[in-house]
Order: sequence, then C-alpha cells, then structure tokens
Amino acid sequence: MKKILVINGVNLNMLGIREPDKYGKKSYSDLVKFIKKCASETGLKVSVKQSNSESEIVGAIQRAYGKFDGIVINAGAYTHTSVAILDALKAVNIPTAEVHLTDINAREDFRKLSYVSMYAQITVCGKGFDGYREALEFFAR
Repeated sequence: MKKILVINGVNLNMLGIREPDKYGKKSYSDLVKFIKKCASETGLKVSVKQSNSESEIVGAIQRAYGKFDGIVINAGAYTHTSVAILDALKAVNIPTAEVHLTDINAREDFRKLSYVSMYAQITVCGKGFDGYREALEFFAR
C-alpha cells in the first residue's frame, strides 16, 4: 500500500472561518476527514499534517524521505513565496501533487507564481476539497 504525506500549510487550519466565500464553510477537521476517506477509497495510506510555520513544513518534507511514496501539498501562501519549500521537495525527490482549494490563477497576480509548481508533477486548482481526491487518485494509478 502506497504511503502519502499530505501537508497543509499556512492558514488552512482556519477553514470555515477565513473568507468562507472563497474557501467554503467546512472546517479543517472536515478536510482531514475527507482526505482520509478518499485515501481509504483509493487504497492509499495517508498521514496528514498542517503547519503555519515554513520551517515545520520543510522539516516534514525532509522527514518524508525514505518513508513516503508521494506528497500532496497545499502550502497556502507559502506557495508564492517559499524557495525553501521548493528546495526541500527537490532534495527528497518524492513525487508531489500540488493542491489549492481556489483557482490561484484567477486571483491576484501575486498568487499566479507557484514555487511548488516548479517541482510538482501535477497541480490541481479551484476544485475545493475534491482537488485532494484528484491528487490522491494521481498516486493511486
């Protein structure tokens, strides 16, 4: 059974509170339950982590080396600013799927740059929670 690390970055813990018109009214807890359900349905084992700290995200990526078959990452705002996260993904060389709840390409100009996309094998944007399902299905193939 493939093991997938799901990393949720900055402010994802505020789902349901933060801009519900953009991110919906479901909570972070609802997202974690959804991810685990999708993983079960696709025959994957998942570990889900969330952090608002760039260094903790980098640490989680580094600790994934040799332990996980894939990474699903929604780095939040760090998507657009963190060369450190990009470098960590490159260093561990684990297949990666990038997910965003909203369509970052249809939002503010600064959100159109994704450092994570420079490494990720797929990027799923604007599909809400279902984007995680699509990313997990990518690894289930």
